[in-house]
Amino acid sequence: MEGSSEGVAAASPTLLQADGLGKSFGANRVLHDVSFTVRRGEVLGILGPNGAGKTTLFNLISGDLRPNSGTIRFDGHMLGGEPPFRRARLGIGRTYQIPLPYGGMTTFENLLVSASFAGNKSESAVYDYCATVLEECELGGKANKMADTLTLLDRKRLELARALAARPKLLLLDEIAGGLTDDEGRDLVELVRKIRDRGITIVWIEHVLHALMAVAERVMVLDFGEKIAEGPPREVIEDPEVKRVYMGIEV
Repeated sequence: MEGSSEGVAAASPTLLQADGLGKSFGANRVLHDVSFTVRRGEVLGILGPNGAGKTTLFNLISGDLRPNSGTIRFDGHMLGGEPPFRRARLGIGRTYQIPLPYGGMTTFENLLVSASFAGNKSESAVYDYCATVLEECELGGKANKMADTLTLLDRKRLELARALAARPKLLLLDEIAGGLTDDEGRDLVELVRKIRDRGITIVWIEHVLHALMAVAERVMVLDFGEKIAEGPPREVIEDPEVKRVYMGIEV
């Protein structure tokens, strides 16, 4: 049966499909009836003001939270109550708004932990691959530097590198460009573009609009937990309702 499932997944252009997702915390409704699909190799951008439900959506996909309603299908698998580490082993990787490297470890050791745990392999089996990822993320010269002493830009790079070390099929980026200077943001956007060009599917939450527009092929907008727009980036940004929601956003 597993072989049959994998064959169907390989033939399908859709990697991630969410249908009717809803999440509430008590009386506070955070997401309501959110549906979307993500094609293999695509970059989907997610926009929305603070409190729109964007990070909650990521937490539902990664397994940090369970939905009150709706379903998530990933790579031919219907996701149920699998914890985050099992979803990581299925191929879902993510970064966080605030980088949280493993304290007391070097930059390289951070990658080894991610790669060996998510891949359920020994450190020796993933050593060479982690070294390659470190170079790709421009951290090769800081492999032996303690991770919690890195600059913000390098901690952001490390967030990406740790996620990539787990060999994800889907990469969830949560405001990876936030807090960076314009030059630093451009460097990180170029790195994300290279990741896309490797064929890794990306869903990217971002408030720095020009960063998202440089890479995303499609954009979805959330407001108060509901999807209000979806489509090509330029068309979505010109939508009157989106303009209203984003009055004053960094452009």
